[in-house]
Amino acid sequence: MIWALISFLVLGLIAGYVARLLVPGEDPMTVPLTLALGVVGSFVGGFLGRVIFGAGDSIIQPAGILGSIIGAVIVLMIYNYVNGEKHSHA
Repeated sequence: MIWALISFLVLGLIAGYVARLLVPGEDPMTVPLTLALGVVGSFVGGFLGRVIFGAGDSIIQPAGILGSIIGAVIVLMIYNYVNGEKHSHA
């Protein structure tokens, strides 16, 4: 049980970090915020996987690494849009 939680947190941290690398611009996030981004992204990725592929037992579930990264990118883009911290540079 504890190893599953640790694995989930490490996966979330990796997904959050990769999402921050993929979304252009500066992201002045701390490590805990990056971890939260990845964890929330994992659930968003799991939800999207459920909607698109119809797999799993519940509507909200954690995703694998690819789904977590995709979900984290979506969450980060929404976060940046809502906060207005990133603007397009022409």
